[in-house]
Amino acid sequence: NGSFSSVTSAPGPIVFPEEKPEGPINHTDEEEDEKGYTDDDLEGVEEHKTIILHLLSQLKLGMDLTKVVLPTFILERRSLLEMFADCMAHPDMFLKIPDLPDPESRMLAVIEWYLTSFHAARQGSVAKKPYNPIIGETFHCSWKVPKKSKNTSTNNSNVDSSENDVSPQQQSGGTDGETKLFYCAEQVSHHPPISAFYFECPEKQMSMNASIYTKSRFYGMSIGVNLIGKVCLRLLEHGEEYVFGLPSAYARSILTVPWAEMGDKISITCAKTGYSAAITFHTKPFYGGKLHRVSAEVKREGSGEVICRVQGEWNSLLEFIYADGTKKVIDVKDIPIGKKRVRPVKLQGDFESRRLWQHVTNALKVGDINTASEHKRVLEERQREGERHRKESGTPFPSKFFHKEDEGWSYNNLLKKGDTKGTL
Repeated sequence: NGSFSSVTSAPGPIVFPEEKPEGPINHTDEEEDEKGYTDDDLEGVEEHKTIILHLLSQLKLGMDLTKVVLPTFILERRSLLEMFADCMAHPDMFLKIPDLPDPESRMLAVIEWYLTSFHAARQGSVAKKPYNPIIGETFHCSWKVPKKSKNTSTNNSNVDSSENDVSPQQQSGGTDGETKLFYCAEQVSHHPPISAFYFECPEKQMSMNASIYTKSRFYGMSIGVNLIGKVCLRLLEHGEEYVFGLPSAYARSILTVPWAEMGDKISITCAKTGYSAAITFHTKPFYGGKLHRVSAEVKREGSGEVICRVQGEWNSLLEFIYADGTKKVIDVKDIPIGKKRVRPVKLQGDFESRRLWQHVTNALKVGDINTASEHKRVLEERQREGERHRKESGTPFPSKFFHKEDEGWSYNNLLKKGDTKGTL
């Protein structure tokens, strides 16, 4: 697998890495990520409409698109593994959850963080698709969160959003007054496509594990992506586990200017406390109605009493109405983004997302669709060859950081209570 002689603008030869285990995750060389791009390129759609029409003519309603090769111009220059990390746009809201004094406050904080996490993962107004991760691909990053940072939401008696109180034990976890949050993701399966990811903060004694199976379907003038699987947030000091799913996403108007929305019913449950939440991401009606509408109810254990109702738009204003009549409004656009820290591409391992996809990304940045398509094709063909070889030899892919467990995948070294150093 050398250089592409047929593609004159290819950025140098591609040498594919061997499938070998990565060493320990190195966060020491990470740098604050550059400002996220806004990919609102409409030319890709207009210029390549004939390609889209040809593709649509071969698809049937409800068809599974998992094995369909979609055109390169719809890609958004980052891997799905990185997109999951970008949902952690407000790490301060996430890290404050275990600090709250009672189960009700913690559940309400989980809901706040969850509902404000999706807007930053969407980059640009035009619906585009992240790279399908290659099996064995990994992505690592971290966040440094100041210990005493003002929460951006308004104060409410139900959810304390004042400065964080930090104990001497907590002070030992970070440096220079910062709390560290770490992220590791890996593509653990090709067919079906399954991404596993794990967040960990030893100082706060919290971790979050997930494995998500992505399933895409064709619905005429739209494409739906179901994110199948569960996320488990563990608060070790409290012995609590919050289990929830991720909403399905839809790309609409794929022949004109594609736009994205979410639509699903999601539950968040904590078995120990009995608190639960029912969340509905509403799709836009054909006539009238608002885009990106979301509503939620949080219920108390046993009695089923509603302690909080939420209404609004997940990418704009969210109104929280509490049982005592008080209200709080959060404008997600006003919440500062906590930038993730990523190692430069030149220091990354061969199978880390940005290095693995760098030639595709560089070609897309300059609008060279042919070069990007050729690099993407070779990456995917190499993956298919590896799958065929493993199938013939009867050997499973050696995942690096996760292992199969029950119906999903779990990080190999989950944080244990009392472990202040962590595993990431």
